[in-house]
Amino acid sequence: MSININNHNNAITNNSESPFAKLKSINFGDCKWNSGFWAEKVKNAEDKMLPYMGDLLCGDIGHALNNFKIAAGEKVGEHKGFYWHDGDFYKFMEAKMYIYGLTKNESLLKELDEYIAVIGRAQEDDGYIHTHIQITEGADRFENRKYHEMYNFGHLFIAASIHYRITKQRNFLDIAIKQADLLYTYFMPDTKHYQRFGFNQTQIMGLVELFRTTKDEKYLKLAEKFINRRGTYEIKHDDTTIGYPIGDMVQERTPLRESREAVGHAVLALYYYAGAADVYAETGEKALIEALDALWENITGKKMYVTGAVGQAHYGASTSLDMIEEGFIDAYMMPNMTAYNETCANLCNAMFSSRMMAIKDESRYADIIELVLYNSGLSGISIEGKDYFYSNPLRMVNNSRDYNSHADVTESPVRQPYLECFCCPPNLVRTICKTSGWAYNLSENGVAVVLFGGNNLDTTMLDGSPLKLSQDTDYPWKGIVKITVDECKNSAFEIKIRIPKWAVGSTLKVNGKDVGIAVNPGSFAVINRVWKAGDVILLDMPMEVTLVEGHNRIEEVRNQIAVKRGPIVYCIETPDLPKDTSILDVYFNGSSQLKATHENNFLGGVTVVETELLLRASKTEDMYQTVTKPSFTAFKTQLIPYFVWSNRGQAEMTVFMPVIWL
Repeated sequence: MSININNHNNAITNNSESPFAKLKSINFGDCKWNSGFWAEKVKNAEDKMLPYMGDLLCGDIGHALNNFKIAAGEKVGEHKGFYWHDGDFYKFMEAKMYIYGLTKNESLLKELDEYIAVIGRAQEDDGYIHTHIQITEGADRFENRKYHEMYNFGHLFIAASIHYRITKQRNFLDIAIKQADLLYTYFMPDTKHYQRFGFNQTQIMGLVELFRTTKDEKYLKLAEKFINRRGTYEIKHDDTTIGYPIGDMVQERTPLRESREAVGHAVLALYYYAGAADVYAETGEKALIEALDALWENITGKKMYVTGAVGQAHYGASTSLDMIEEGFIDAYMMPNMTAYNETCANLCNAMFSSRMMAIKDESRYADIIELVLYNSGLSGISIEGKDYFYSNPLRMVNNSRDYNSHADVTESPVRQPYLECFCCPPNLVRTICKTSGWAYNLSENGVAVVLFGGNNLDTTMLDGSPLKLSQDTDYPWKGIVKITVDECKNSAFEIKIRIPKWAVGSTLKVNGKDVGIAVNPGSFAVINRVWKAGDVILLDMPMEVTLVEGHNRIEEVRNQIAVKRGPIVYCIETPDLPKDTSILDVYFNGSSQLKATHENNFLGGVTVVETELLLRASKTEDMYQTVTKPSFTAFKTQLIPYFVWSNRGQAEMTVFMPVIWL
């Protein structure tokens, strides 16, 4: 099978030849962070996050590599970890691939080759590879969708495609192709047994990436088949789902093309929607994009937290009253303390938005990517890079819940050094490692600046012309971004600068002069001209501290505010309160001054917001009691970025605070 390689076929999401994607991804490695926030995060991933994670997954704690060795007959033992643990390992491998792509560290490539060799030996002759089924007596192929075979296959297909693009080696890709061919044999025929199969449908994204890598259209057709079948089955309890949620939980009550509300498990839903967006980018089917438009609006407009997090409840019911877990509930129902907001779901929100941005060429989707990255994504890992949150609530109160009731510690008052359900940590680390691949996109005759940070871009435009840019900024702590054109063609082209929705009052200059174009928050500012080496674009975004309130239908935050500065959401944590004070005693003084101060040696180097809060003198002891005029004591303190909370020991925290205007 021939593999098509052109100048733009080595991206994370390889939409270079996708006819219905208006923005094309840059090749991974064309952009590298060189200083500042993301450069530090990627370096931390290389030095600490990945080595620590490798010790877990390749040892006897995470046991993922051991599972492959047992399946290969090289080790004796039982399968350990959840059904989807293979997928966790593929994501870990993908993260290593990105670091190899950035550093060309041959030791990383050697490690990857060793993993791939074990996986290859574990693969059965017909292509099947899923260690839980292979090792566990009495577990048969495709007998129960909760075994997450499709999820594991999808991450295999994605990781193998990325590995081929970055290394040009076929050893991993051939394993993926063999499994995908088997999947086609099983699932392409229209059999009732497979009409509704699949739980977490990552295989749709994976199949599209295999199609983009190999140009074999059967993978795209199979991806589309999975979408076509969903929602066409009469919902009933049967042998494949006894004891497990069905219907809206797995987005099977309504065909995707008719869906207008995000329902069920948030990760399942968003991987599904992202996969459907990939299919649309290839087929251009109107019904698909109409559904995806409505679903994106429903999520971001009615079911998303101020941090970009999604998946409001651990347990609950859909609007059709199907039992759901870890997912979407009713619109505007946004609890703070019990907010689930699985790290994977938040990251998937960014992945879906990334695909929609490419399709639509609209910067508002990138606002969601940025919101997640700086808030509900990074909150999932400690500053050091060795402890993890699975869920990301907006409020934590001591002794309010029995966190030990969940054996897998998916909800916890502190980050954990290992999560038995290990899907989120490698998902987050691979996202950190690939952020430079999201920083720019290519337009028909130009480039779009999507993410801000110190970086160098060395790429070619879609017409083959060389383009080099450098970005100099202290973002997200400061709002000035300097972009220098280092090399370009001598005919006119466009540079599109994302103006975040929050960045009201931004100005844009080229070589010190106003460019005379509209600079509208929430859109791209497009500068089309003949550029030359040495031209400097200066974007100045006012970094004012702002107060944010929720929609008046969000009961949980009525008469409360959150604090935001640029893309960063802030919170108050008990280490910054008087001793023995609960965050439930705290009120925000709406008339107080808000001062941003950068602290280089605090929580990894962050900008805090200094302000005055109020403590209520009398507390409500009874469940209900007669109101007397309360008195308050003012105290000066600081708010910290939400993503760095819980790095100073076990603490209470809240994003939203009741506000009093004095």
